[in-house]
Amino acid sequence: MIVSALAITAISARAFETEKSRSKRAELKKQKELRVLTDKISVYAREVHQRFPTGDVVVSESDLAEQLRKRPEAVVTALNLLLNEQKVQRAPLSGYWKLNS
Repeated sequence: MIVSALAITAISARAFETEKSRSKRAELKKQKELRVLTDKISVYAREVHQRFPTGDVVVSESDLAEQLRKRPEAVVTALNLLLNEQKVQRAPLSGYWKLNS
């Protein structure tokens, strides 16, 4: 009974939510998903560096998107965020990135 009341309350809250709060919630969700993706890229970089410690790790945007099962646009956005944090570098070849450990 209590669970049903909580579910109805949650549904009602969403139904009466303003457009401003709805868009803010969507933006926060998008930022959280982007942060999770940047963390996955960092973990992937560390794992590859551990397997191949003597060389640089350079990946293409499309290969990384396929590896992480994410849209290429989302991966590029995450890589640009990591670029600002100096955790990746653009490779000389277009569409390729050097992942720092």
